[in-house]
Amino acid sequence: MSTENEGTAVPPAPSAPPVPVDTPAASVPPEQGVSPGPDPVDPHRGMAPVQGPAHPQEPGVPQEGAPTATLPPVPSGAPEAAGPAPEAGAWPPPPPATPSYASGGEGGSGDVWGSSYQQPAPKPKSGGRGGLVAAVLVAALVAGGVGGGIGYWAADRNDDSTGSTTVAASQSGGDLKRDPGTVATVAATALPSTVTIEAEGSNGEGGTGTGFVFDTQGHILTNNHVVAQAVDSGKLSATFSNGKKYDAEVVGNAQGYDVAVIKLKNAPSGLKPLRLGNSDEIAVGDSTIAIGAPFGLSNTVTTGIISAKNRPVASSDGSAQSKASYMSALQTDASINPGNSGGPLLDANGSVIGINSAIQSSSGGGLGGTSQSGSIGLGFAIPINQAKTVAQQLIKTGKPVYPVIGASVSLEEGTGAKITEQGASGSDAVTPNGPAAKAGLKPGDVITKLDDRVIDSGPTLIGEIWTHKPGDTVKLTYTRDGKQQTAEVTLGQREGDS
Repeated sequence: MSTENEGTAVPPAPSAPPVPVDTPAASVPPEQGVSPGPDPVDPHRGMAPVQGPAHPQEPGVPQEGAPTATLPPVPSGAPEAAGPAPEAGAWPPPPPATPSYASGGEGGSGDVWGSSYQQPAPKPKSGGRGGLVAAVLVAALVAGGVGGGIGYWAADRNDDSTGSTTVAASQSGGDLKRDPGTVATVAATALPSTVTIEAEGSNGEGGTGTGFVFDTQGHILTNNHVVAQAVDSGKLSATFSNGKKYDAEVVGNAQGYDVAVIKLKNAPSGLKPLRLGNSDEIAVGDSTIAIGAPFGLSNTVTTGIISAKNRPVASSDGSAQSKASYMSALQTDASINPGNSGGPLLDANGSVIGINSAIQSSSGGGLGGTSQSGSIGLGFAIPINQAKTVAQQLIKTGKPVYPVIGASVSLEEGTGAKITEQGASGSDAVTPNGPAAKAGLKPGDVITKLDDRVIDSGPTLIGEIWTHKPGDTVKLTYTRDGKQQTAEVTLGQREGDS
């Protein structure tokens, strides 16, 4: 399945948690335990096209080809003069002056929001639709004249009237109360704890994404691809819905999970973390509310439902240095676009159930490039149960920890995740004395299930393994020589993304 990492190029489906190997011919540095395989190739940020498994089941920093879209240019210029005042009694009155907005993008060419309105000169046509338009104009003028006459007649009558025609406006308009659980109530509660993140790399490139308050110490949870360019050097800021802006720094990031934690510098007191829900209890059809800054439009709220669960998604931010991220995602039809990356996906009670990270796009180009595209109703979010565990690890040590089975699997799609005959760079496909080896797995075995989850490819296996923790025991169903077998595997661990 091809999805887009909230605005970046989609990598080809990577391999499973075991040290995935693209093909025997591919050369990837050896890695202990499970490895996602070679870095995905950027075929085209939009949310960059994300390459996922055949069966669908990421969240960005837009730049050229980055996951999130840059903020639109700020309108400039004063409204154009209205022109000479109309003569008294002229009908119809001239159209009101229309403000002129900044023209051109960064290069100064092309209309950004539009130029001042110019009434087109009438084009003489005979018969057909031209006649109809003319008739409508005449009717409008006649109606205007009749209306004016009636208005004058009514005013003349009122001069002799002793009664009042003043109508009192209702005073109850501001007393509207919304019941708990409405979208408006949920949004009013969540927006003050949601931030728009601006990231800029040392090269001056960057973009816009979203995050939300994770704790009272000022930690903000977001996507890795939103802040990736500012990890080593660069600038980060987070702006709240009230307009207050704070500088921030990256505490830790996990490329594989596409999760990052940043911390506000000089964090204000009184921060209200969003309440975290339980993504394991979510059901297909449950209502969802997404908050973010699509295409730089901060504090945007959209709604939808959970369309599916456990969608295997592999995504990337499209950069050459990026490695693929894997998730067993929540799928939603709530409108998600570049800039929504890292923002909260809420349930009807206002609890966070996921981090918006990727979209499927119908466009052949990335959402951050010249052929940007938007939501087609296929958005994917990292389940909050997984994101919470990763965030806590990042806050504690600054480095991610991945569960592994210690085997290299093929990246090709098929009827399962096949353990390759040889590992990366000629290493063993099954790590000696590793989890898979201890369970009796061998090269050539095809893993078809993990517990009760069907495994149809390497990326699917990776996404499912990464929903667990090191030390968890899982049951693998696999085929060998046409016979089905099972084995219990206690997951090992790998620290860091390298």
